[in-house]
Amino acid sequence: MLSAIKTGFERGLVIPYLGPGVLTLATVGSPIPAAPEELVVELTKSATVPHKIRNNLTAAAQYIENFKHRKTIAAAMNKTFEQTPEPSVLHKWLAERAVLPLVVNAWYDDLPQKALAVRKNWGMVQGVSQAEHFGYWVNYFHSDSTLVPNKEFLRDGSGAKAPAEAPAETLPWETLLYQPIGSVRPASNYVISDSDYVEVLTEIDIQTPIPETVQSVRKGRNFLFLGCRFSTQLERNFARQIMKRSSDQHWAVIEGALTKNEVKFLKEQKIELIDMPLAEFVAGLTGQAVAAATAEAAA
Repeated sequence: MLSAIKTGFERGLVIPYLGPGVLTLATVGSPIPAAPEELVVELTKSATVPHKIRNNLTAAAQYIENFKHRKTIAAAMNKTFEQTPEPSVLHKWLAERAVLPLVVNAWYDDLPQKALAVRKNWGMVQGVSQAEHFGYWVNYFHSDSTLVPNKEFLRDGSGAKAPAEAPAETLPWETLLYQPIGSVRPASNYVISDSDYVEVLTEIDIQTPIPETVQSVRKGRNFLFLGCRFSTQLERNFARQIMKRSSDQHWAVIEGALTKNEVKFLKEQKIELIDMPLAEFVAGLTGQAVAAATAEAAA
């Protein structure tokens, strides 16, 4: 299995899909939340939230948005992710691949951006909140963090929104970093509250919020899920729609027992389970001992 994944990377056929758990590999620098449960603790420090939703990230964010303001959420997120650690062995290894058409980072950190700085021809596309960017699903950014102007969109009487069409100047990029729920950098874009997700999920079945470039690149390719869990409907929906119409062979590195819904999801999506510690898998994939490599980077 590992040999097949390595060969797939050499051929540019594997799309890494990075979840928050990948941050556990980054041992150099300031730690940041590596799970929704950790992030909601930081977010609720900025405002009092009812006990019944205190541990629910999207609901807590919605409450703060309703009773404090959207800016309160952005300020709390910026503070939480302001000082991120250095990229892990995995991030650096991915950035060094000869062919890397697409990387999906399904968390709010900027470690992939830091790692991809070694490449010359790449850019970013990030999901944005309709509350802040009405009518647009994503924003594109050059590798130097400058914004790529979005195409004008047409809105008919029904209020229908335009697909996430790629501006022409993004098409020559050899590597695209896709951050479906936003990122702290370069512009503090966050898809995080209930209303943010309702907007996206209302349209995601017909793929409107998924960038056209992502839809094109994923065809025939295999996804490798790292640092991800699929225990909530939200996590499963995003993964399902992002990998739609790709190949029929994928992998997920998840250690330990799975929930019934996770087992069902992996079977349904033809995702082969690799039951082992993430650090151990990454060591086998990269040929580097994770702890030793990160310690060396700090020296």
